[in-house]
Formats: sequence, structure tokens, C-alpha cells
Amino acid sequence: MLTFKRVAFADLTTAELFAIYKLRTEVFVVEQECAYQEVDDLDLTAQHLFSLGTNGQVVAYARIMDEGDQVRIGRVAVAKSQRGQGAGRDLVAQAIQAATAVAPQAQRIVIQAQAYLQKFYASFGFEPVSAVYLDTGIPHIDMVLNR
Repeated sequence: MLTFKRVAFADLTTAELFAIYKLRTEVFVVEQECAYQEVDDLDLTAQHLFSLGTNGQVVAYARIMDEGDQVRIGRVAVAKSQRGQGAGRDLVAQAIQAATAVAPQAQRIVIQAQAYLQKFYASFGFEPVSAVYLDTGIPHIDMVLNR
């Protein structure tokens, strides 16, 4: 089981921020071949949930954003070296706990999931609330976990 740390943007060290951006770029830009503004202004107000590997690199990451009546989990990423070992399950379980802590008033947790992961997120109680659509050329589906 991975150990996670959750911090606000201002509390990230420069090494942590670098490692987070490195993983997100590896997964979302290079691996998935998506040219888009991966680093955005939401990073400034989000809570950043991550796990560091023994080499100091981020091996699992998600950001949590309080949107008032809902809280969003986004940028969910697991390093290739950790896939198939339960890291994704650990990450999503921790992200749900973090979302509850960050926004206890929120009535639901929302995610924009890649469509092929619909069953994975459903195993945590998320339900689809949209049809499949393309985002950066990748099929996605909006999902909600009501509280």
C-alpha cells in the first residue's frame, strides 16, 4: 500500500512540484500523446495528493478541487512502474478520503474519467452521468459519487 501526502500548492516543495509535473507530463502528454495545456491555473487552488517512490519520484498523483456543492478529483495518474500492483486503487481510495476532508460540505464527488476506466471507478461507487465524449482525442465519461 502506498503512503500519500496531501498539500496545497503553496506548501509544495520545488522538488515535489517538479516530480508532480514530471509524472503528469509523462502520462498525459507523452504517453497519451495529447498536446494541451497540462499545467493550468487550477493547480494554484487545488489540493495535491501524491505518493513518492523510493527514488523520490511521484508514483501516484491526483488533484482535489473544492467547487462548492461538489468536489472534483482530477489529473489521476499512476507511473507505469506501479500499474497492475494496486497503486490505482490505493490512489482513488485516498482521493475519495481527501475529497471528503477538503470539502465536507460537498454533496458529491465528480470525475472526468477515461471511458475505459468506467468499471474501475464504478467499483468505488461512481456512476456515469454523461454519454462518452472526446476530450483531447480520448474517450471520456463524467461520473459522480453521491454522498
